Amino acid sequence: MSRSATPLKFAQLSSLLTYTSSSTSRLQALYSDFTRQKQSNPTSYQSNIDWWRRTLEAVVSKGWQHEASQDRLILHASPSLAEVFRYEGVGKPLSLSTVITELCDSKAYIPLQYFLTASQSIYDPGSLPLRIASYVLGRPLWWALQQVGIVDGEQGGSESDSQRWRKVKGDYVVVSLVEKVADAVIERQRDSQGISLADMLYSPESFKAKFANVLPDMPLSDPDVKVLLKYLERDKRVLAADKEVIKFVDATSVEGREISAVDHGVLELKSAVDNLQAQVDGLQRKIDERTRNISDALRQKRKEIAVVHLRSRKQLEELLSKRLGSLTTLQSTLITVEAAMGDVEIMRSFETSTTTLQAILSHPSLQREKIHETMDAMAAATADAREVDDAIRLGADMAQADMGIDEDQLEKELEQMARDAQSEQGDAEDRRRVEQSHAEAEEVQQRISAAPSTPTLQPGQVSPEPQLDRRQMAARFAALSKHHGEPRESTAGSTVEQRVREPA
Repeated sequence: MSRSATPLKFAQLSSLLTYTSSSTSRLQALYSDFTRQKQSNPTSYQSNIDWWRRTLEAVVSKGWQHEASQDRLILHASPSLAEVFRYEGVGKPLSLSTVITELCDSKAYIPLQYFLTASQSIYDPGSLPLRIASYVLGRPLWWALQQVGIVDGEQGGSESDSQRWRKVKGDYVVVSLVEKVADAVIERQRDSQGISLADMLYSPESFKAKFANVLPDMPLSDPDVKVLLKYLERDKRVLAADKEVIKFVDATSVEGREISAVDHGVLELKSAVDNLQAQVDGLQRKIDERTRNISDALRQKRKEIAVVHLRSRKQLEELLSKRLGSLTTLQSTLITVEAAMGDVEIMRSFETSTTTLQAILSHPSLQREKIHETMDAMAAATADAREVDDAIRLGADMAQADMGIDEDQLEKELEQMARDAQSEQGDAEDRRRVEQSHAEAEEVQQRISAAPSTPTLQPGQVSPEPQLDRRQMAARFAALSKHHGEPRESTAGSTVEQRVREPA
């Protein structure tokens, strides 16, 4: 076993989600040679391919595939890769070559050399799948014959694992990982981008320094950065680059995608400012160190050493003063250049706006004669509409006059109807009161009829609680009728009173 194919530790594989969610029997099936299942059991076959896709992505992103390589976006496929996945109680996988073949067909993996040299986007459906299938992977003759039905598809499953590895051996870009890192880079650049041109310009070294650790758990190697730059330039179209300058651009615009002499000059100024700033920081650290050395020497009463450190600090302070002056000058120059570039962009926007406004004002509808003609026509149409409205209103008035309807008579009839309605409402209220009085009278009459005569008290007998006699009840009834204010019910009341006065 080669040094580059050292198996992963059992604890490493066991920590992956794909392993923790799979039983031993499931792992045994995944590690077996399931190549023939593509025809006999396509559902299980695709499930196995997806499991290995997720597992390989996790291993590559963690940098576990080789000891000698820390690439996080590139899979190094070789027969020794199977040894990396040797698992206790299961063995090593026997279908990794088949998995890589399928992932290349689905464009999840792209050969590294093709990725770096292709001029068309990897998302272009016209050329990439065919070129990968026919040229990069070198499909065998039996596969081409299988497509036209000359040979049986099962014949492909008769290949040995070593034969399949000879066809897929190589380096592959893991597209999903590149997309993940690219999105993080674009987001960071969007958050940190200011209003100056210098914020959009990087050298290859400064680009790696800023974005190599954009995802803390995926530090990028030099080959990874190279792949990332190609993807951002060709496929995402968010930057333009040459050997010295990397410039972020607007993906929706076709302008400003070339690297100009101004870009080179601004980047040189920016790099000089960054270098001077680093020198200033370094000088300040050295001055602080000399100050500490002077204090230590004085505490130890070593005056000669303290003088040496003091002299060195004076020299460093003089150099720092010069570097600060140069830094201030370069920063001012950079700000002036950026302001001038901003003025250029503003004037370009003014020119575009002027051209657009002139194009709009040159429209035939906005010519002075056309405007007067349109407004006159609008005024005439408004006058015609007013005349039509007046004619309709006059016709309606004439139609009402022909019908012989007297408005005063209508008002009188309406008032009479209102009075009739009010009278009917009063009559209904009177009837309700009469009915209520009748009910109360009947109740009183019943109580009078049921009232006993005043008994004669025997000697020594206690007088009972006084009760109303019939005359008193009749008087109360009369008072009740008077309280309701219903003179029409007086006859009924007198009749009741006569009945009360009659002997029982």
